[in-house]
Amino acid sequence: MSIEIIVSYDGTANDDDALALGRMLAASGATLALAYVRHSREYDPRREEIAQHDADQRLEQGANWLADPGIPRHIVVNPSTGEGLATLAESEGASIIVFGSDYRTPPGSIEPGSTAQHLLEGGSVAVAVAPAGLRTDDDPSIGSISVSAPDGDEAAQQTAAAFATALGATIAAGRGGHPDLIVVGSQPHAPAGRIALGGSTRSELDSAYGSSVLVVPRAKPVLL
Repeated sequence: MSIEIIVSYDGTANDDDALALGRMLAASGATLALAYVRHSREYDPRREEIAQHDADQRLEQGANWLADPGIPRHIVVNPSTGEGLATLAESEGASIIVFGSDYRTPPGSIEPGSTAQHLLEGGSVAVAVAPAGLRTDDDPSIGSISVSAPDGDEAAQQTAAAFATALGATIAAGRGGHPDLIVVGSQPHAPAGRIALGGSTRSELDSAYGSSVLVVPRAKPVLL
């Protein structure tokens, strides 16, 4: 049974980067779904109809970008985008939530937006972030993977190995170069099944260029 990957999508250009990364990860055999979070319902029926239509159109745009009209789509209502996505992932049994970088991020760099940051601070679902501009690559794919993880937790290594096998990718020795995907492990102080990043890891990701990132909770690898 394949894992499910949820792409957080609101129709912005950097969320097209998330679509590109979602498709790259789904080449492993995972299934993709799109999600858009509305923060509240409208009391006026006509305004609610318009808001729902807008959400539908945004997800339709994402499906068209992927050329996948049958892709599952979820509209979630929650005051917090992060909590809404986390609840959806739990109910769907999804293993990864994918984001684009913050809209101000220079091309090639990674900068998680506020929602991704929220889930990277104690979340229970793996979080993937695409570098800005990934959407402009002609045919992006994952051919090389590196691992950045503290000692004592094999979740990141196990995740990297699973994707490398499924994608026919190589696992790079060390942390140099510009791999297509960096799999990041959580810190030892994180509770099992939760994400926590250390300062050194954050600095390393800040210096990464052209690589997508997948952060996994401690002791909770993503296995295909």
